[in-house]
Amino acid sequence: MNPLRWPFRAQFLLGFLICAGLLGYAIFLQLKMGLEPCPLCIFQRLAFAALGLLFLIGALHGPSNRPGRATYGVLAFIAAAVGVGIAARHVYVQMLPPEMGATCGPPLAFLRETMGPLEVFRTVLTGTGNCGNIDWTFLGLTMPMWSGVWFVLLALWALVVSLRKVKR
Repeated sequence: MNPLRWPFRAQFLLGFLICAGLLGYAIFLQLKMGLEPCPLCIFQRLAFAALGLLFLIGALHGPSNRPGRATYGVLAFIAAAVGVGIAARHVYVQMLPPEMGATCGPPLAFLRETMGPLEVFRTVLTGTGNCGNIDWTFLGLTMPMWSGVWFVLLALWALVVSLRKVKR
């Protein structure tokens, strides 16, 4: 069962299921294990949700021509690239020495109440709360590192699946 031989719809559905599974695991860790997400974690979740939504729409639409498939692939790639950027920023904040003040700032709810949307985005990405904490690791990689790995894999998957030749 080589997934590269599956129909386009099944391949994009797999991308959606992976995103949904990753989001489900993040919510499980939050609700059952008590790991509270920081603002950068929230933005990574939003990027996974956007990527998953693009995979789902592409799977439901299932364009039969190459330009239609390429459009979905490029859009999914862009969403994944945004996720890579957010995850990379989070890894950078986590790797800063504690004396450098590796934090993200006040909670996201407080920021939304006191600032405009662009200012909130800028404040979160400049790294000021608890984004520097490493609460979870697997095989030596932190959660934002794993997010970055998954964003890269899903970006490549979207491009490979959508830009290959359409079989008639």
